[in-house]
This record gives sequence, C-alpha cells and structure tokens, in this order.
Amino acid sequence: MSDVIAALAARHSQYALAGTSVLADDKVVDLVKRATAVVPSAFNSQSQRVAVLFGEEHRRLWNSIALEALRKVAVSEEAFAATTRKVGSFAAAHGTVLYFDDTGITDGLARKFPLYAANFPIWAEQSSGMLQLAVWTAFSEAGLGASLQHYNPLIDDGVREAFSIPASWRLIGQMPFGDVVTPSPSKDSVPVDERVLVRGL
Repeated sequence: MSDVIAALAARHSQYALAGTSVLADDKVVDLVKRATAVVPSAFNSQSQRVAVLFGEEHRRLWNSIALEALRKVAVSEEAFAATTRKVGSFAAAHGTVLYFDDTGITDGLARKFPLYAANFPIWAEQSSGMLQLAVWTAFSEAGLGASLQHYNPLIDDGVREAFSIPASWRLIGQMPFGDVVTPSPSKDSVPVDERVLVRGL
C-alpha cells in the first residue's frame, strides 16, 4: 500500500474534538495553503477559496451564526436542543476551515466556454471536494481530527457578513478540526468489488 493510500485509509470523520491542536495555528494555516496551492481544478481555474477560523471567530461561527440560523428552521424545542448539542460539539473544536468557490471565476469560464457552461459549477464542486479531502487527509497525518459539515446555505449570509467574505465566494462546506478526544468507530464499507468494474484485463 502506498503512503498516499495509507494516509487516505487512516482518515476518518472525527466528532469528539478538543479545543487544542497538536499543530500550532501557523502550521495549520501553512498546511492549508500548501494543499490549496497543489490541488487541481478544471481548466486550471483555481477557483477554490478557503477561510481558516480560530478562537472567537471559530466559536462565533457555531455558537452564534449557525445556531441563530438553525433556530429559525427548528421544528420543535426538542429538535433544537439536539441541534444545539451537535453544534456545540463543533464549537468545542480548535478551529474551522470554510471552503468556497469563487463564482466570479466559475461563471466567467462558463461565459467564455458556453459549450461547457453547465459543467463549470459541477467541476467547481469537484475541485473543492478534492481540496477538502487533501486538507482533511493532511490534518489526519498530522494527528488532527476533523469532520465535514454542510450548514450552507442557511449560514451563508451570516458567514459573509461576519468574516468579510467577498460576495462572489459561494460557501460549500465547513470543517471543524482539533485534537481527537475519543476516536470515532469505523464504519461499514460496501465490498470494493461491488463498486469497481474492470473491463479488458
């Protein structure tokens, strides 16, 4: 097994995270920057965008922006109590990476290449997904836990206003990270031979 595959295999969603980090904050930022610089994108668009939140800004995302947005759509107090506990677990982490697509670039390419216009938003999502996995795996290799959340578009306006996010950046995902308190159990996997077809071998 190559080192890359081994690193991917070791990455898991970790939900019980501490407010500490085995990596110094500047090392976290450096890791995110390095991943962002090397992850590919369709047409070399490089439309992936990232914001890294620490300290009060990280907690503001979950305890204020996310909770306030979720309260507006809560179906019951009981359901909101469960949501509060879940969001609280993200707030307890050390920081959060926010993933975006710069729609100014993506939409510009769609106008420039109208034959592929419908595909550019799809390709942008794929490019962001590759970056998310790259950062997540790098975190795992460094000893940090993380999970990927999707509270967009409910929190989009609040995130944009709170963190001065450019209007063209479309929020795609949120990744709380920190030291692992309790490792998550392994999940069942569908047999890989049911998922991979081979022809002509």
